[in-house]
Amino acid sequence: MNGLIKIRDVSTKYDISARTLRYYEDMGLITSTRSDDYAYRLYDETAVQRLEQILILRKLNISIKDIQRIFNTSGSEVVLEVLSKKVDDIDGEVSLLHELKEIVLEFIRQIENADFGKESDIKLLYEKAKEIETRLVNVDYEGNTANVIRLLAAAEKVEKQPDILLVEMPPCRMVTSGYLSVESDDEHRRFDSMCGRLASRIADKINPRDFMYYDAEQNKLVWMFMLEDWMTESDTEGFKIINFDGGLFAAALADGWELSEYDRVYKGINAWLTQQEFLELDKAPDRHMLYHFAGPHSAQMKKWNYGRVRYFVPIKAKGGK
Repeated sequence: MNGLIKIRDVSTKYDISARTLRYYEDMGLITSTRSDDYAYRLYDETAVQRLEQILILRKLNISIKDIQRIFNTSGSEVVLEVLSKKVDDIDGEVSLLHELKEIVLEFIRQIENADFGKESDIKLLYEKAKEIETRLVNVDYEGNTANVIRLLAAAEKVEKQPDILLVEMPPCRMVTSGYLSVESDDEHRRFDSMCGRLASRIADKINPRDFMYYDAEQNKLVWMFMLEDWMTESDTEGFKIINFDGGLFAAALADGWELSEYDRVYKGINAWLTQQEFLELDKAPDRHMLYHFAGPHSAQMKKWNYGRVRYFVPIKAKGGK
């Protein structure tokens, strides 16, 4: 293992999850090596340097697709094109922000001069608000055309609140991997293969039936697969069957396995919960934030980076009702 770095050490040094490292490998951005006397993934100096490049580009909000293009093309043409496009996007957003600032200041002046005791002034403010709405949607710029819709789409992902769906999971039986080390590729593959064989015998191919969670106390990953009623321990190849209590979850999609996406979704769900009258985060020790790969599952869709991760944050009615 001379000159090779363990996956755990890379994860710790760069503050990046093992799952994200595997994701980058699946996208063809980095490669790992194996040693005959070591079961886990190892990275050489070239892979680590490539990882550093990826992290820098992601900090600049360069998409995985564009990073793939950059790495798959010799020369500097593609990277210059991608970065130039990013500069153009920023210029458009700056121009739009200046316009929004002027619109807001104008509205502030209207409010300061309004008499809220007069119905005519209140009506005028309403009409002004409608006019501002029209300007926000239709505003254009020479050279860098932009509007509010485009600005919101281009905003930093960490500031974008996810679309949230409430999911009620029923009590059911699950087969569990038990505790998995973040480095444990062999056990991951064995459980994954078993789940694949079970899934092939189930008619419903639409919804993923597997769920993962991270046990902070054990510093381990747990992987579960929802069983059909007719499945028994003879079908689970030695993996234990447990009773899953189910419960209420706030679910949302992330764009990938990266920690920044996890943070965006988790913070977004928590921000949404602070605005809810009847719901709150469920912090019971036996309830965990679950996640799974939501699909699409075809190799080509994954290669094109269309895959999404769905997170399930445990919630409950306030007051335990």
